[in-house]
Amino acid sequence: MSFKTEINKVRRKVTRTLTKNIGSTKFNTIDTHSKVDFKNILISRPNHRLGNLLLITPLVQEINNTFPDCKIDIFIKGGLGPIVFKNYSSVENFIVLPRKPFSDIINYIKVWFKIKQKKYDLVINIDKGSSSGRLSTQFANANYKLFGELNEAIIKSHPDYNHMAKYPVYELRHYLGQLGFVNQTKEVPTINIKLSDKELQDAKATLDAIVPNDKKTIAIFTFATGAKCYPPEWWNPVYEKLLTTFPDYNIVEVLPVENVSQIGFKAPSFYSKDVREIAAFIAKTEVFIGADSGIMHLACASQTPVLGLFSVTIPEKYEPYGNNSIAIDTNVTNLDAIIEIVKKQLS
Repeated sequence: MSFKTEINKVRRKVTRTLTKNIGSTKFNTIDTHSKVDFKNILISRPNHRLGNLLLITPLVQEINNTFPDCKIDIFIKGGLGPIVFKNYSSVENFIVLPRKPFSDIINYIKVWFKIKQKKYDLVINIDKGSSSGRLSTQFANANYKLFGELNEAIIKSHPDYNHMAKYPVYELRHYLGQLGFVNQTKEVPTINIKLSDKELQDAKATLDAIVPNDKKTIAIFTFATGAKCYPPEWWNPVYEKLLTTFPDYNIVEVLPVENVSQIGFKAPSFYSKDVREIAAFIAKTEVFIGADSGIMHLACASQTPVLGLFSVTIPEKYEPYGNNSIAIDTNVTNLDAIIEIVKKQLS
Protein backbone atom coordinates (compact mmCIF):
# COMPACT_ATOMS: atom_id res chain seq x y z
CA MET A 1 0.00 0.00 0.00
CA SER A 2 1.38 3.41 -1.00
CA PHE A 3 2.30 6.17 1.43
CA LYS A 4 -0.42 8.38 -0.11
CA THR A 5 -3.05 5.69 0.49
CA GLU A 6 -1.97 5.32 4.09
CA ILE A 7 -2.14 9.10 4.61
CA ASN A 8 -5.67 9.18 3.14
CA LYS A 9 -6.77 6.36 5.45
CA VAL A 10 -5.48 8.23 8.47
CA ARG A 11 -7.06 11.48 7.27
CA ARG A 12 -10.48 9.82 6.81
CA LYS A 13 -10.27 8.16 10.22
CA VAL A 14 -9.41 11.44 11.94
CA THR A 15 -12.14 13.44 10.16
CA ARG A 16 -14.78 10.79 10.90
CA THR A 17 -13.82 10.84 14.56
CA LEU A 18 -14.07 14.63 14.66
CA THR A 19 -17.39 14.82 12.79
CA LYS A 20 -19.28 11.73 13.97
CA ASN A 21 -21.28 13.72 16.53
CA ILE A 22 -21.98 16.70 14.28
CA GLY A 23 -25.66 17.46 13.81
CA SER A 24 -28.85 15.54 14.32
CA THR A 25 -32.03 15.39 12.28
CA LYS A 26 -33.70 18.74 12.72
CA PHE A 27 -37.38 19.62 13.16
CA ASN A 28 -38.66 23.15 13.41
CA THR A 29 -41.83 23.91 15.31
CA ILE A 30 -44.68 23.65 12.80
CA ASP A 31 -48.38 24.10 12.63
CA THR A 32 -49.64 20.51 12.35
CA HIS A 33 -52.73 21.79 10.51
CA SER A 34 -50.56 23.13 7.68
CA LYS A 35 -48.20 20.75 5.87
CA VAL A 36 -44.72 21.83 4.94
CA ASP A 37 -44.32 22.22 1.18
CA PHE A 38 -40.68 21.72 0.25
CA LYS A 39 -39.71 23.80 -2.78
CA ASN A 40 -35.90 23.64 -2.59
CA ILE A 41 -33.97 20.60 -1.38
CA LEU A 42 -30.23 19.99 -1.17
CA ILE A 43 -28.94 16.42 -1.35
CA SER A 44 -25.43 15.95 0.02
CA ARG A 45 -23.33 13.13 -1.43
CA PRO A 46 -19.77 14.48 -1.79
CA ASN A 47 -18.46 11.49 -3.71
CA HIS A 48 -17.30 11.08 -7.31
CA ARG A 49 -17.98 7.38 -7.92
CA LEU A 50 -20.52 6.46 -10.58
CA GLY A 51 -22.26 3.83 -8.46
CA ASN A 52 -22.73 6.16 -5.51
CA LEU A 53 -24.28 8.84 -7.72
CA LEU A 54 -26.65 6.36 -9.36
CA LEU A 55 -27.76 5.19 -5.92
CA ILE A 56 -29.15 8.70 -5.32
CA THR A 57 -31.65 8.42 -8.19
CA PRO A 58 -34.35 6.58 -6.16
CA LEU A 59 -34.36 9.43 -3.61
CA VAL A 60 -34.66 12.03 -6.38
CA GLN A 61 -37.62 10.12 -7.83
CA GLU A 62 -39.21 9.91 -4.40
CA ILE A 63 -38.89 13.68 -3.98
CA ASN A 64 -40.34 14.22 -7.47
CA ASN A 65 -43.31 12.01 -6.64
CA THR A 66 -43.97 13.70 -3.31
CA PHE A 67 -43.22 17.30 -4.28
CA PRO A 68 -43.68 17.62 -8.07
CA ASP A 69 -42.69 21.30 -8.15
CA CYS A 70 -39.61 20.91 -5.96
CA LYS A 71 -36.19 21.88 -7.28
CA ILE A 72 -33.15 19.88 -6.18
CA ASP A 73 -29.47 20.81 -5.83
CA ILE A 74 -26.88 18.08 -5.33
CA PHE A 75 -23.54 18.46 -3.52
CA ILE A 76 -21.06 16.03 -5.10
CA LYS A 77 -17.48 15.53 -6.23
CA GLY A 78 -16.31 15.28 -9.83
CA GLY A 79 -18.13 15.84 -13.11
CA LEU A 80 -20.52 12.88 -13.44
CA GLY A 81 -23.54 14.55 -11.84
CA PRO A 82 -24.86 16.37 -14.93
CA ILE A 83 -24.43 13.16 -16.95
CA VAL A 84 -26.25 10.87 -14.51
CA PHE A 85 -29.09 13.35 -13.89
CA LYS A 86 -29.31 14.70 -17.45
CA ASN A 87 -32.99 13.79 -17.86
CA TYR A 88 -34.07 14.73 -14.33
CA SER A 89 -35.68 18.13 -14.90
CA SER A 90 -36.09 18.68 -11.15
CA VAL A 91 -32.32 18.66 -10.58
CA GLU A 92 -31.38 22.30 -10.97
CA ASN A 93 -27.81 22.80 -9.75
CA PHE A 94 -24.69 20.83 -8.84
CA ILE A 95 -22.36 22.09 -6.15
CA VAL A 96 -19.17 20.31 -7.11
CA LEU A 97 -16.12 19.72 -4.94
CA PRO A 98 -12.85 19.20 -6.83
CA ARG A 99 -11.75 15.56 -6.76
CA LYS A 100 -8.33 16.56 -5.45
CA PRO A 101 -9.04 19.33 -2.93
CA PHE A 102 -5.46 19.91 -1.81
CA SER A 103 -4.43 20.53 -5.43
CA ASP A 104 -7.15 23.19 -5.77
CA ILE A 105 -7.60 24.48 -2.23
CA ILE A 106 -8.99 27.93 -3.16
CA ASN A 107 -11.76 26.49 -5.31
CA TYR A 108 -12.38 23.85 -2.64
CA ILE A 109 -13.06 26.54 -0.04
CA LYS A 110 -15.24 28.54 -2.46
CA VAL A 111 -17.44 25.52 -3.08
CA TRP A 112 -18.18 25.16 0.64
CA PHE A 113 -19.37 28.76 0.78
CA LYS A 114 -21.75 28.09 -2.13
CA ILE A 115 -23.66 25.74 0.18
CA LYS A 116 -24.32 28.63 2.55
CA GLN A 117 -25.43 31.13 -0.10
CA LYS A 118 -28.81 29.57 -0.90
CA LYS A 119 -31.72 29.04 1.49
CA TYR A 120 -33.10 25.48 1.35
CA ASP A 121 -36.24 24.04 2.85
CA LEU A 122 -34.59 20.67 3.49
CA VAL A 123 -31.08 19.18 3.37
CA ILE A 124 -30.58 15.41 3.14
CA ASN A 125 -27.25 13.75 3.90
CA ILE A 126 -27.05 10.39 2.12
CA ASP A 127 -24.19 8.67 3.94
CA LYS A 128 -24.12 8.90 7.73
CA GLY A 129 -20.44 7.83 7.62
CA SER A 130 -19.40 10.70 5.36
CA SER A 131 -17.61 13.48 7.23
CA SER A 132 -18.10 15.92 4.36
CA GLY A 133 -21.75 14.94 4.12
CA ARG A 134 -22.42 15.66 7.79
CA LEU A 135 -20.44 18.90 7.70
CA SER A 136 -22.23 20.16 4.60
CA THR A 137 -25.62 19.34 6.10
CA GLN A 138 -24.68 21.21 9.28
CA PHE A 139 -23.28 24.13 7.28
CA ALA A 140 -26.24 24.48 4.89
CA ASN A 141 -28.87 27.15 5.43
CA ALA A 142 -32.07 25.14 5.85
CA ASN A 143 -35.08 24.85 8.12
CA TYR A 144 -35.11 21.05 8.10
CA LYS A 145 -32.16 18.67 8.07
CA LEU A 146 -31.72 14.90 7.80
CA PHE A 147 -28.23 13.78 8.82
CA GLY A 148 -28.78 10.12 7.96
CA GLU A 149 -28.28 8.70 11.43
CA LEU A 150 -29.72 5.25 12.04
CA ASN A 151 -33.34 5.32 13.13
CA GLU A 152 -34.71 2.40 15.14
CA ALA A 153 -38.23 2.88 13.77
CA ILE A 154 -36.92 2.50 10.21
CA ILE A 155 -34.78 -0.50 11.09
CA LYS A 156 -37.75 -2.31 12.65
CA SER A 157 -40.09 -1.54 9.76
CA HIS A 158 -37.79 -2.29 6.82
CA PRO A 159 -35.56 -5.39 6.71
CA ASP A 160 -33.78 -3.91 3.67
CA TYR A 161 -32.95 -0.61 5.40
CA ASN A 162 -29.20 -1.27 4.96
CA HIS A 163 -29.35 -0.68 1.21
CA MET A 164 -27.62 2.56 0.21
CA ALA A 165 -30.36 3.46 -2.30
CA LYS A 166 -33.28 2.57 -0.05
CA TYR A 167 -32.37 3.94 3.37
CA PRO A 168 -32.51 7.64 2.34
CA VAL A 169 -35.98 7.04 0.89
CA TYR A 170 -37.17 5.30 4.05
CA GLU A 171 -35.65 8.07 6.14
CA LEU A 172 -37.41 10.77 4.11
CA ARG A 173 -40.75 8.94 4.36
CA HIS A 174 -40.37 8.54 8.12
CA TYR A 175 -39.40 12.17 8.49
CA LEU A 176 -42.37 13.37 6.45
CA GLY A 177 -44.62 11.17 8.55
CA GLN A 178 -43.46 13.12 11.60
CA LEU A 179 -44.47 16.30 9.79
CA GLY A 180 -48.00 15.09 9.16
CA PHE A 181 -47.71 13.51 5.72
CA VAL A 182 -49.36 10.19 4.89
CA ASN A 183 -46.93 7.29 5.37
CA GLN A 184 -45.87 5.78 2.06
CA THR A 185 -45.67 1.98 1.79
CA LYS A 186 -45.08 1.50 -1.92
CA GLU A 187 -41.88 0.01 -3.31
CA VAL A 188 -38.80 2.21 -3.31
CA PRO A 189 -38.15 3.52 -6.84
CA THR A 190 -35.52 1.61 -8.80
CA ILE A 191 -32.17 3.08 -9.74
CA ASN A 192 -32.82 4.84 -13.04
CA ILE A 193 -30.65 6.93 -15.36
CA LYS A 194 -33.71 7.80 -17.49
CA LEU A 195 -32.53 6.97 -20.99
CA SER A 196 -34.13 8.81 -23.90
CA ASP A 197 -35.75 7.14 -26.90
CA LYS A 198 -32.92 8.45 -29.09
CA GLU A 199 -30.28 6.93 -26.81
CA LEU A 200 -32.05 3.56 -26.93
CA GLN A 201 -32.48 3.67 -30.71
CA ASP A 202 -28.79 4.43 -31.23
CA ALA A 203 -27.85 1.61 -28.83
CA LYS A 204 -29.96 -0.90 -30.77
CA ALA A 205 -28.14 0.06 -33.98
CA THR A 206 -24.78 -0.36 -32.22
CA LEU A 207 -25.74 -3.78 -30.86
CA ASP A 208 -26.97 -4.95 -34.28
CA ALA A 209 -23.61 -3.96 -35.78
CA ILE A 210 -21.75 -6.12 -33.25
CA VAL A 211 -23.81 -9.33 -33.20
CA PRO A 212 -26.63 -10.88 -35.32
CA ASN A 213 -29.95 -9.19 -34.61
CA ASP A 214 -31.89 -12.47 -34.97
CA LYS A 215 -30.74 -13.46 -31.47
CA LYS A 216 -31.27 -11.90 -28.08
CA THR A 217 -28.18 -10.91 -26.11
CA ILE A 218 -26.64 -11.67 -22.72
CA ALA A 219 -24.24 -8.97 -21.51
CA ILE A 220 -21.28 -9.79 -19.29
CA PHE A 221 -18.87 -7.44 -17.53
CA THR A 222 -15.76 -9.22 -16.33
CA PHE A 223 -13.96 -6.34 -14.62
CA ALA A 224 -14.22 -4.68 -11.19
CA THR A 225 -11.86 -2.80 -8.91
CA GLY A 226 -9.55 -4.43 -6.39
CA ALA A 227 -10.68 -7.59 -4.63
CA LYS A 228 -14.12 -7.40 -6.28
CA CYS A 229 -12.56 -8.38 -9.61
CA TYR A 230 -12.87 -12.09 -10.41
CA PRO A 231 -9.78 -13.61 -12.08
CA PRO A 232 -9.65 -15.18 -15.56
CA GLU A 233 -9.69 -18.61 -13.88
CA TRP A 234 -13.19 -17.79 -12.64
CA TRP A 235 -14.56 -16.01 -15.69
CA ASN A 236 -13.34 -18.33 -18.47
CA PRO A 237 -15.38 -21.35 -17.30
CA VAL A 238 -18.42 -19.09 -16.84
CA TYR A 239 -18.11 -17.74 -20.38
CA GLU A 240 -17.67 -21.22 -21.90
CA LYS A 241 -20.67 -22.53 -19.95
CA LEU A 242 -22.81 -19.62 -21.14
CA LEU A 243 -21.84 -20.36 -24.75
CA THR A 244 -22.78 -24.03 -24.54
CA THR A 245 -25.93 -23.55 -22.46
CA PHE A 246 -27.40 -20.65 -24.42
CA PRO A 247 -26.57 -21.21 -28.11
CA ASP A 248 -29.62 -19.19 -29.14
CA TYR A 249 -28.26 -16.06 -27.45
CA ASN A 250 -25.43 -13.71 -28.28
CA ILE A 251 -22.87 -13.26 -25.50
CA VAL A 252 -21.37 -9.75 -25.57
CA GLU A 253 -18.74 -8.42 -23.20
CA VAL A 254 -19.10 -4.81 -22.05
CA LEU A 255 -15.55 -3.57 -21.59
CA PRO A 256 -14.38 -1.22 -18.81
CA VAL A 257 -12.72 2.12 -19.47
CA GLU A 258 -9.39 0.33 -18.85
CA ASN A 259 -10.17 -1.76 -21.98
CA VAL A 260 -9.22 -5.08 -20.38
CA SER A 261 -10.94 -8.45 -20.49
CA GLN A 262 -10.80 -11.29 -17.98
CA ILE A 263 -11.68 -13.71 -20.81
CA GLY A 264 -8.99 -12.46 -23.16
CA PHE A 265 -11.41 -10.68 -25.52
CA LYS A 266 -12.90 -14.01 -26.66
CA ALA A 267 -16.42 -12.62 -26.92
CA PRO A 268 -17.74 -9.90 -29.22
CA SER A 269 -17.33 -6.71 -27.22
CA PHE A 270 -18.63 -3.21 -26.75
CA TYR A 271 -16.42 -0.33 -25.59
CA SER A 272 -17.34 3.24 -24.75
CA LYS A 273 -16.29 5.95 -22.32
CA ASP A 274 -19.76 7.51 -22.46
CA VAL A 275 -21.74 6.51 -19.35
CA ARG A 276 -25.13 7.05 -20.97
CA GLU A 277 -24.10 5.21 -24.13
CA ILE A 278 -23.02 2.21 -22.02
CA ALA A 279 -26.31 2.25 -20.11
CA ALA A 280 -28.34 2.38 -23.33
CA PHE A 281 -26.36 -0.50 -24.82
CA ILE A 282 -26.99 -2.68 -21.76
CA ALA A 283 -30.67 -1.69 -21.89
CA LYS A 284 -30.99 -3.47 -25.25
CA THR A 285 -29.76 -6.78 -23.79
CA GLU A 286 -31.82 -9.39 -21.94
CA VAL A 287 -29.71 -9.76 -18.80
CA PHE A 288 -26.47 -8.34 -17.42
CA ILE A 289 -23.99 -10.44 -15.42
CA GLY A 290 -21.19 -8.69 -13.56
CA ALA A 291 -19.47 -8.11 -10.25
CA ASP A 292 -20.37 -5.34 -7.82
CA SER A 293 -19.12 -2.17 -9.51
CA GLY A 294 -20.22 1.16 -10.93
CA ILE A 295 -21.09 -0.58 -14.20
CA MET A 296 -23.27 -3.07 -12.33
CA HIS A 297 -25.24 -0.16 -10.87
CA LEU A 298 -25.31 1.46 -14.32
CA ALA A 299 -26.80 -1.75 -15.73
CA CYS A 300 -29.41 -1.64 -12.98
CA ALA A 301 -30.10 2.01 -13.86
CA SER A 302 -30.69 0.97 -17.48
CA GLN A 303 -33.68 -1.08 -16.21
CA THR A 304 -32.18 -4.36 -17.47
CA PRO A 305 -32.34 -7.44 -15.17
CA VAL A 306 -29.00 -7.68 -13.38
CA LEU A 307 -27.26 -10.65 -11.81
CA GLY A 308 -24.79 -9.00 -9.45
CA LEU A 309 -21.82 -11.10 -8.35
CA PHE A 310 -20.69 -10.58 -4.77
CA SER A 311 -17.72 -12.12 -2.98
CA VAL A 312 -16.19 -9.41 -0.76
CA THR A 313 -18.70 -6.56 -0.48
CA ILE A 314 -22.01 -6.69 1.41
CA PRO A 315 -24.95 -7.56 -0.89
CA GLU A 316 -27.48 -6.09 1.54
CA LYS A 317 -25.87 -2.68 1.06
CA TYR A 318 -25.26 -2.63 -2.69
CA GLU A 319 -27.27 -5.43 -4.32
CA PRO A 320 -29.17 -4.70 -7.53
CA TYR A 321 -32.93 -4.61 -7.10
CA GLY A 322 -36.01 -4.15 -9.26
CA ASN A 323 -36.59 -5.54 -12.78
CA ASN A 324 -36.03 -9.09 -11.42
CA SER A 325 -32.44 -8.23 -10.51
CA ILE A 326 -30.74 -10.26 -7.79
CA ALA A 327 -27.43 -10.60 -5.98
CA ILE A 328 -25.46 -13.85 -6.18
CA ASP A 329 -23.06 -14.70 -3.36
CA THR A 330 -20.36 -16.56 -5.28
CA ASN A 331 -18.81 -17.77 -2.04
CA VAL A 332 -21.70 -20.23 -1.71
CA THR A 333 -22.99 -20.46 -5.31
CA ASN A 334 -21.19 -22.67 -7.85
CA LEU A 335 -21.14 -22.36 -11.63
CA ASP A 336 -24.00 -24.78 -12.27
CA ALA A 337 -26.21 -22.90 -9.83
CA ILE A 338 -25.34 -19.59 -11.50
CA ILE A 339 -26.33 -21.02 -14.89
CA GLU A 340 -29.66 -22.17 -13.45
CA ILE A 341 -30.26 -18.62 -12.19
CA VAL A 342 -29.55 -17.27 -15.68
CA LYS A 343 -32.03 -19.78 -17.14
CA LYS A 344 -34.75 -18.54 -14.80
CA GLN A 345 -34.02 -14.97 -15.75
CA LEU A 346 -34.33 -15.74 -19.46
CA SER A 347 -37.42 -17.94 -19.20
